[in-house]
Amino acid sequence: MAASFSARTHAGAARLHAYSAGRPAAAIAALLIGGVALGAGATQGISAARTAHLEARNDAQRTLLASTRREAQHEVNALAARLGELQAEANRLNALGERLTRIGQLGDGEFDFNKPVGVGGEGPVRDMAAGELRGGMDRLGAQLTDSGKQLSVLESLLFNRELDRSATPSRMPILNTYITSGYGGRADPFGGGRGFHKGIDFHASTGDPVLAVADGVVSYAGVRSGYGKVVEVDHGNGYVTRYAHNSRLVVQVGDLVRSGQRIAKAGSTGRSTGAHVHFEVWQDGRVLNPRKFLGEQGGQRERM
Repeated sequence: MAASFSARTHAGAARLHAYSAGRPAAAIAALLIGGVALGAGATQGISAARTAHLEARNDAQRTLLASTRREAQHEVNALAARLGELQAEANRLNALGERLTRIGQLGDGEFDFNKPVGVGGEGPVRDMAAGELRGGMDRLGAQLTDSGKQLSVLESLLFNRELDRSATPSRMPILNTYITSGYGGRADPFGGGRGFHKGIDFHASTGDPVLAVADGVVSYAGVRSGYGKVVEVDHGNGYVTRYAHNSRLVVQVGDLVRSGQRIAKAGSTGRSTGAHVHFEVWQDGRVLNPRKFLGEQGGQRERM
C-alpha cells in the first residue's frame, strides 16, 4: 500500500511540474493573487486589533475623566459649604460690630461694616491647590471664631458699662426748672435755726411731672415723716434716689422705671413751704450731694 501511495504522489507532482512548465505565466499569476489576498487579510486583522485597543483606551480615559469630575465636584461642594459657614460667621461678626459701634457711641462712618475693606499687593501669582485653599479657609474660620469670642467679651463689658451708666443718676428730676435750695448747711425755713439739707430743691408747680433720673426699681412709694408723699428708686449699683413732697405717686413698689419716666406729680406734701421737688441721692447708705449727678444742667445757679 505504501508503494502505491508513493507512486500516486510522485505522479501528481510530475503532472504539476509538467503543467507549470507548459504554462509559466498562469502559475506566477496564481501565486501573486494568493500572496495579495494573504497580505490583505493580515492587514485587516492588525487594523481591527489596533482599533479595539484604541477604543479600550478611550473607554478607560472617559471613565477616569468622569471619576475626576465627580471628585472635583465633591471638592467644590465641600468648599462651597465651608464658604457658607464663613459667610454666616462674617455676617454675625458684622452685626456684632454694628451693635458695639452703637453701644460704644463711635462716630458715624468710623466703622462701616457694610463697606468693603481696601486691600492691595504686588508680585507674581500662581494657581492655588484645593488643599491649600481649604487650609486657608480653615485658618480664616479659626480667626473668625477667635474674633467672635473677643467681640462677645467686649460686648458684655460695654453692655455692663451701659447698664451702669443707665443706672447712674445723670439728669434733672424735673424739666424747665431751677434750684431753689442747695445741698448742705442752710437756715431752716421753719425754725429759723441752722440745719443740714440732705438734698436739692427744685422749683415746680403742683402737678408737674417728676422724672426718674436713671433706670431702676421702685423700692418705696408712700408717706414718710417730713417728706410727705415720696418715691425711692433703687438703681441696683448702690445708688438710691429719693423724690419727696409730691402731690401724687404714679408708681408702686417693684415697678421697673427708666430714666426720664414719670414717677410722681410735684406738690407740697410733708414739711414744705410750697410746691417743689426735693431730690436726694444715696450711695451705700451715705447721702451725697446730688449736684454732680444732674448732668449738664447741674451747674445752674441757685435762685433763693
